[in-house]
Amino acid sequence: MKNKVIIITGASSGIGKALAFEAAKQGAKLMLAARNEQHLIEITKSIKTSNEHVIYCVTDVSKEKDCAQLIIKTIESYGRIDILISNAGISMRALFLETNLDVIRRLMDVNFWGTVYCTKYALPFLLKTKGSIVGVSSTAGFIGLPGRTGYSASKFAMQGFLEALRIENIKNGLHVLIAFPGFTASNIRNTALNGVGAPQGESPRNEDNMMTAEKVAVSILKGIKKRQRNLILTFEGKFLRQFNRVIPNLIDKSIYKVMSKEPDSPFK
Repeated sequence: MKNKVIIITGASSGIGKALAFEAAKQGAKLMLAARNEQHLIEITKSIKTSNEHVIYCVTDVSKEKDCAQLIIKTIESYGRIDILISNAGISMRALFLETNLDVIRRLMDVNFWGTVYCTKYALPFLLKTKGSIVGVSSTAGFIGLPGRTGYSASKFAMQGFLEALRIENIKNGLHVLIAFPGFTASNIRNTALNGVGAPQGESPRNEDNMMTAEKVAVSILKGIKKRQRNLILTFEGKFLRQFNRVIPNLIDKSIYKVMSKEPDSPFK
């Protein structure tokens, strides 16, 4: 990662923040993007104590102009882009029957369109460096999770987009990695939207035994170095992906049972 120019969206918390610190530790040159400027200032200041090559750009990835400006500022500052990590994302928890359609649109705008916008403007520069595009997806990106219809839809869409992009550029040296963390100890569940679009305010799951954001970050950076295609980070994720092809009805029932045991589950 030394001297590689890396753009990280959603860098103000969770996996994005962990990626920023880990990549900085490995000598990367960073452009950090998120909506919360105060958090970006604090993270940038902290990283600069050991790596001076870090800047930020306040970015709402659901806005195409913001994404274009992010890429422009990166090129103006560093002259190249080696890695784009599309990590920015929001989640939800509610029955689809009780979910306003605006909630689904918001998830698609951030999780899917945010990836598309950033990729569109970064791609010409990434092709020059034969660089890497990374989409941070989820187990919900390859198996639908009940109560997370909008989240699963947005992550499925991200996967389809990135897989097609990979094949389009098979002769161009572009590396595309899709990372599938399982449930990770971060604030994404605290900020997840309910059916009317308000933050649910607290995590419905016990996060003590979850994979840490720092461990996810280390794994993703290793995956980039190895130029892997897909990175499934938990045993549960690997199990679900494999056996959903063989015993899908049983997997459906198992997922329903597990998810219905969440505190205040929207379904029983």
